[in-house]
Amino acid sequence: MIIGLEDRDDAGVYRLRDDLAIIETVDYFTPIVDNPYDFGMIAAANALSDVYAMGGRPITAMNIVCFPRESMDISVLREILRGGIAKLSEAEVSLVGGHSVSDPELKYGLCVIGIVHPEKVITNAGAREGDALILTKPLGTGIISTAMKARVADEQVVALFTRQMATLNRRAAELMLEFPVHACTDITGFGLLGHACEMVEASDIGMVIDASSVPLMPGVEEYCARELVPGGTRRNREFRSRMIEAQVSDETMLILFDAQTSGGLLISLPAGDGAELIQRMHAEGVKDAAIVGHVVREPKGKIRIT
Repeated sequence: MIIGLEDRDDAGVYRLRDDLAIIETVDYFTPIVDNPYDFGMIAAANALSDVYAMGGRPITAMNIVCFPRESMDISVLREILRGGIAKLSEAEVSLVGGHSVSDPELKYGLCVIGIVHPEKVITNAGAREGDALILTKPLGTGIISTAMKARVADEQVVALFTRQMATLNRRAAELMLEFPVHACTDITGFGLLGHACEMVEASDIGMVIDASSVPLMPGVEEYCARELVPGGTRRNREFRSRMIEAQVSDETMLILFDAQTSGGLLISLPAGDGAELIQRMHAEGVKDAAIVGHVVREPKGKIRIT
């Protein structure tokens, strides 16, 4: 075992031989959008993300399905699975089976296996003083989801929100591997600051985040000002507040802690390589990638927001 439970990393990693290890991860959740096909794509992209964050290549997946067969037509499940398969095909991942149970609440996701060279595993530990911090997708999916439930989200915002969550982190991860990356994690339920806190703890360093440099989805600031914020986002802030030194508004803090679904990668790499990686990402379709901060030696275990 290279990476196990004690590491609190994005996935487990098990060495099979000197030149090969497998990455194991699982993720499933309730629908975040109304369209079942879109939900399937989003859930698949989200499950694959942990493998990409650790520098691996996903190769196989198994469906996990909880379906209310007494109250929902089977055609809904058919569309969800079709969306998941479409995203797996894009990722060149083979679906090898799965498991389903009857459940009053619909849920869908995947168990994913990836491969990586044991000496090329990227973890959430290893960030170094002076590193640049790159975020590859804009924030705000949790807040926009809450606005959708309240039926106040703009249709164009919803379309962008759906497209972003269904976008694989594959290309961002492939470009990342061309540079001397020290650490990486993907941004999901704990929000940008929650996952950054995990990186800080694992690497024994501190961070400075420039809030004005963090990419945001359209409408997020407006919805947050209207208090359309999910409970998970508020819990993230409460849980990690002792690690944060902030010089920003409450709304900005909530956005930075916003619980994401299928969010981007947070990458720590030498400052001299940061601008070049951003240029490469922008040229190859990862348009929202941005340098959002840097790593500092002191104060250890703290993130300063400016």
